[in-house]
Amino acid sequence: MRRVITATVRDATGVMNRFTGVISRRQYNVSSISVGRTIEPEVSRITIVVEIETEEEAQQVIKQLYKQIDVLKVKDITDCPHLERELALIKVDAPLSVRPEINAILEPFRGQIIDVGTDSVVVQVTGTSEKVEGFIDLISPYGILQIARTGVTGFTRSPKT
Repeated sequence: MRRVITATVRDATGVMNRFTGVISRRQYNVSSISVGRTIEPEVSRITIVVEIETEEEAQQVIKQLYKQIDVLKVKDITDCPHLERELALIKVDAPLSVRPEINAILEPFRGQIIDVGTDSVVVQVTGTSEKVEGFIDLISPYGILQIARTGVTGFTRSPKT
């Protein structure tokens, strides 16, 4: 079962290693992890998407994460109203003759061409993982030369948490 877990942590050496160690010791598959600064000085937010079989196992992981040094808050936001997004940069084989087709595919995804080469373009797509995957599926026949994805980031919609 896919779970989205967010945590705020102090920016300190070893925090990420300890945090991911809790997950890896239990041999859960991490499909996405992203880290970024928050508005608070020296505090970062970790968003991790992990495959955990049961709700009870998810709660156990959260309890263990809370026990880690420099972890300030942990929350499983999967079942809460929340926002989550991912960004993908995709370099596509794109001679001049197919660029209008690529633009037509890109438009409904609200993506952008951010770099143009002689035989390729780099596009940026943001949205849910499903939206990004959908775009990748449609653009794949043109030939993907490179891809870089940020991983999921997100938080609850509640104004105070």
